[in-house]
Amino acid sequence: MTDKGPDAFRTISEAAEEVGAPAHVLRFWETQFSVIRPLRRAGGRRFYRPRDIQLMSAIRLLLHDKGYSIKAAKRLSPRALLEAAGAAAAPTPSDNPAMSPSAASSGLSSALAAAVAAKARLDTLLGASRR
Repeated sequence: MTDKGPDAFRTISEAAEEVGAPAHVLRFWETQFSVIRPLRRAGGRRFYRPRDIQLMSAIRLLLHDKGYSIKAAKRLSPRALLEAAGAAAAPTPSDNPAMSPSAASSGLSSALAAAVAAKARLDTLLGASRR
């Protein structure tokens, strides 16, 4: 880990160390995920923003730990990538003082229940169309 502050840009080697993936993998992910856009300086050197590091960490977690395919992970928005990886992408009480932790949890539970119900309906429709 570097001695840089949390908002400092990272070189590719620093980013690779922080994300836990080799530099060549980060370069590959840049070609696959348009949300990863490091700054390029003279000579083509990459400098990753803190948001890039967050996204790449989420991508690594989804691909390596949670078993997502690249195709499935590419379908996710940046916010959905972070949420699927369990990162702090959802609004927090500090983002919205009117939202208590229990209200945020209740909203997430409702959204999850709606998604599960939608998946069940889709599974039923797909099953009926295959007959």
